[in-house]
Amino acid sequence: MKIFKYLLFLILILIIGTSIYVATLKGDFQVEETRLINAPQEVVFNEVNELRNWQDWEPWSGDAQDMIVNYGDTTSGENATYAWKSESMGNGKITTTKANPFSSIQQKITFETSFGESSSDVYWNFEETENGTQVTWGMKGEQSFMEKAAFMFRDESITEMMRPEFAEGLQNMEQAIEKKMNVYSINVDGITQHGGGYYMYTTTASKVSQIDEKMGNMIEDIAAYMDQNNIERTGNPFVLYNEWNQENNSAIFSAAYFTPSEVITPAESPVLTGYMPNQKVVKTTLKGNYDKLQETWDRAYAFIQENDLQLSTEEKAFEVYLVGPDKSKNPADWVTSIYIPVQ
Repeated sequence: MKIFKYLLFLILILIIGTSIYVATLKGDFQVEETRLINAPQEVVFNEVNELRNWQDWEPWSGDAQDMIVNYGDTTSGENATYAWKSESMGNGKITTTKANPFSSIQQKITFETSFGESSSDVYWNFEETENGTQVTWGMKGEQSFMEKAAFMFRDESITEMMRPEFAEGLQNMEQAIEKKMNVYSINVDGITQHGGGYYMYTTTASKVSQIDEKMGNMIEDIAAYMDQNNIERTGNPFVLYNEWNQENNSAIFSAAYFTPSEVITPAESPVLTGYMPNQKVVKTTLKGNYDKLQETWDRAYAFIQENDLQLSTEEKAFEVYLVGPDKSKNPADWVTSIYIPVQ
């Protein structure tokens, strides 16, 4: 009997000692991973800010086939929420507490575990760089007594366990963003009538590969000139292709804006006034990145050939930029219409 009491006493001492030891263990933790993603800062921020996008890249649900996700009334910005239930992964909830476009997001994540409910802070930082956006995904919090006790018997800490998952999530996100940015569609709208009109323009010669770079600056210069001289702009910017020599990799083109009426400019003016007549054209529309424009032109000319149409010998083809980088940073949202004059 004395031996039994002695053993109980030793067990009690062991329990008390272990409890004191666990209680003195450091419970705070921080997990953080960073990745450079080749995409605009605004696009990456929006990908994270909209919680419905998380299913495309978060690293956990693939291991839990029984996971059920429920979204709140708001899924982006402050107070956005989504919750999940899974027998294999446990239950949890994420709430966005603060969203600063397009630099940072703060969230609260809550897990329901066998040890009880546990909450941690999640943070996202987005830094624009020359090569894209540097994304930092982190989580910090305080482990409960039972969580600290459980990790005593594991080979890795909670930080070591979660860091590879954060790295996987960021890699998945990069692939998801790249896929979404590359979405595009081309539609040959067919034969239509373009009303034409007066326009303000500047002209330059360029290598074909340099058109995109020069075009943007020229359009900005024309817009600034018209604003400074109180000249009204009508519609969207466009580029008129005066000459195109694929063999020599050269082109002469004009960047322009339509204006309601003729504007007489001074002789020394860098911006001139032109006139485009009402004309029959084949219209083709691209929704997507400008690197798909060549394919769009090819589709337009294929339509012209298939329908035995004759190109106009006097008027030149042009592109109108309905939605561009000034309106959306995501190339998948850009809309460009091509007009090819026909007889």
